[in-house]
Amino acid sequence: MENFYGTSQRENALLLFEKAFDCQMKGDLHRALTLYRESVELYPYAEAYTFMGWTMGCLGRLTEAIDLCRRAIRVDPDFGNPYNDIGVYLMEQGHYDEAEPWLERALRAPRYDCLHYPWFNLGRIHESRQDFHLAKQCYARALRENPNYCLARKALFSLISRMN
Repeated sequence: MENFYGTSQRENALLLFEKAFDCQMKGDLHRALTLYRESVELYPYAEAYTFMGWTMGCLGRLTEAIDLCRRAIRVDPDFGNPYNDIGVYLMEQGHYDEAEPWLERALRAPRYDCLHYPWFNLGRIHESRQDFHLAKQCYARALRENPNYCLARKALFSLISRMN
């Protein structure tokens, strides 16, 4: 549907999303939330819900962040980011067992290019359970997915040094 200016609602939603992301990166989280909301009101799509959830998570509003990620999944179940994000929010709440299946779903998502994140987060879960061998495998896999992922490298080296 075209508006008065000849741009579609989807295009306008994407412009609002970009502005919201810029605000989020600059630390203006409340403005980012407003813009993400406006974006999904024009055209609901998984990325906007997920990033709005990320903003909520940054504000410590984890339950709302999880709810927004669930909305993202309803809109696009193939998009991997919200699965990983739900896992992270659950871990932040101390629900490691509940987080694990969400991270595993992120690994299987057809539309997800950042597999190093769920591998790293699974490593954190296994390390918290003191299953150091499995944690080490997960951290190593995260580094195979992204050799420049510093958090995984630090976690792996720290774990190896503690195991020796």
